[in-house]
Amino acid sequence: MISLLFKMIEEDNWMVIGEFVAPQGLKGDIRINPISDFPERFTNPGKRWIQQTNGDPVEINLIKGKSIPGKSIYILSIEGISTRDAAEKIIGWKLVVPIHSRPLLKDGEFHYLDLIRLEARVMPKKILIGHVTNLIKGGNDLLEIELVAGKKVLVPFVKEIVPEITIQEKWLLINPPPGLLDL
Repeated sequence: MISLLFKMIEEDNWMVIGEFVAPQGLKGDIRINPISDFPERFTNPGKRWIQQTNGDPVEINLIKGKSIPGKSIYILSIEGISTRDAAEKIIGWKLVVPIHSRPLLKDGEFHYLDLIRLEARVMPKKILIGHVTNLIKGGNDLLEIELVAGKKVLVPFVKEIVPEITIQEKWLLINPPPGLLDL
């Protein structure tokens, strides 16, 4: 799935910010699982794009959006989608934005896509141990790292364990507690 995501982004210059997962009610509203830390992308009305796997982005108009309290899901109302059947037809489609529309970040903040594929190096000698393949959102963010040996490990994305990130040089440094990389 990750490789398909990058194929869409690199070839088409689009960034996936969510995936439609289920209809909500009978009037065409639809639930979306966000892949973005910017809620305004799901709540502010305006132009957006949706994309079916291996398809071209299609422009839509977001009428309104709201978050579901206590869950990381949004409910969107999209112009032209006014029935449950119409909403069901776009389940599995992605909500995308042009890659150049990425919001500006503060120091110490990173875009999800900037982290993917970074080399993972371990302290103290900065020895290459693998590459970042995913960022798993939840109560605490976890970096999924595919080790050179082939297995994948989850590393808490906190300053104490990931003390240094150099986007321009395409690597990050890990200071793992004992046993973390042996799991």
